[in-house]
Amino acid sequence: MVKHDPFANATKQVNDACDILGISDKGIREYLAMPNKMLRVKIPVKMDNGKIRIFTGFRSQHNNDRGPYKGGIRYFNPEGGVEYMEREVMALSSWMTWKCAIVDIPLGGGKGAIYVNPKTEKLSDGEMERLTRGFAYKISEIIGPEKDIPAPDVYTTGREMTQIMDTFSKLNGNKYSPGVITGKPISMGGSLARNVATGLGAAYTIREAAKTLKIKLKGAKVVLQGFGNASTFAGESLEKMGSIVIAVSDSKGSISIPKGAKVSKILEHKQKTGSVVGFPGSKKISTEELLTTKCDILVPGALENQIDAKIAEKLQCKLIAEAANGPTLPEADPIIYKKKIMVIPDILANSGGVCISYLEWVQNNMGYYWTFDEVASKMEANITKGFKDALAVSKKHKVDMRKATMVLAVERVLEAFNQKGIWP
Repeated sequence: MVKHDPFANATKQVNDACDILGISDKGIREYLAMPNKMLRVKIPVKMDNGKIRIFTGFRSQHNNDRGPYKGGIRYFNPEGGVEYMEREVMALSSWMTWKCAIVDIPLGGGKGAIYVNPKTEKLSDGEMERLTRGFAYKISEIIGPEKDIPAPDVYTTGREMTQIMDTFSKLNGNKYSPGVITGKPISMGGSLARNVATGLGAAYTIREAAKTLKIKLKGAKVVLQGFGNASTFAGESLEKMGSIVIAVSDSKGSISIPKGAKVSKILEHKQKTGSVVGFPGSKKISTEELLTTKCDILVPGALENQIDAKIAEKLQCKLIAEAANGPTLPEADPIIYKKKIMVIPDILANSGGVCISYLEWVQNNMGYYWTFDEVASKMEANITKGFKDALAVSKKHKVDMRKATMVLAVERVLEAFNQKGIWP
């Protein structure tokens, strides 16, 4: 096990919310923290060389009091190995429960993963398909449009989602079931705005926070950690509001661009060279230097555990919008709060993805599809309301936004739990 346990972090956040709400019942706390079900499966795959390889997969179903489980499937190999990934998946499923509750969509929290890195291992298309369909077969009994609706995550795409949908449909008497999974290509029942959802949603929360903090977005300096969909679309959306991107990073390194640069130009460079490093007019810097760059808005959009206490002490931003899941360690939160830096926590800042996933599921279930603007405006309404509700809780209890969002989410889940009671 590596130093930081993501599920311990997620549990601490639940307990902090319970402290604020005055919930002392140990059973209630455990109910809110622990997943309802954790499935661990082995997936035998015949590789292109004719040999059999065994992969390990997970599906964590955290809470379904407000609706079916919902959450992505990632193909990744975290540093702590398979055992760490199990804890990570449990934590991510927990955060999905709270994320759905904050933006008030009728879904619960789930998460899935396979311990593999297709990017570094260079699996062929055939190997990827056999792995994906093998995993879909293993989890087919616990997923479904009214049970558990997966989605893409790290290193999975619409192609894998389509293969899971197709496998599930064939296992269920060839019943066409687009609502079993979201994040599908448009041609397979996907939703418009899905590709920009997380970044656009983060930009909406930043816009609302900027109003509260009286930050003028025109001319505001932005730092983007990570250069995947979430960060790039957040950056492009903020550019349209007048902001300037002055530093970015990807898995190959970090760069500072003091004069600023268009996200589209940086992306063009990355597509040509494979990295943001070496962008004309930029200077290579360390991850710590990137995160502590003097700016107005910091968008951590990479992986977990990026901002620890040491980095928190050196932060020089006014606002942090967590486009990634769990980028800030609990030890850093009180330091950031003391520095009067507002954090829009991951479960709110990156909830655009699950909002659009929900809307895709709704469209699948009714067989009617909306335009891009219709979907984006529905997502904007959910996220804007979520931010305002969380801000009100923050002011009421005099706590930071992370605790406020958790308090709001826990209240909403508990309300459903209390209405249903326990049976059997």
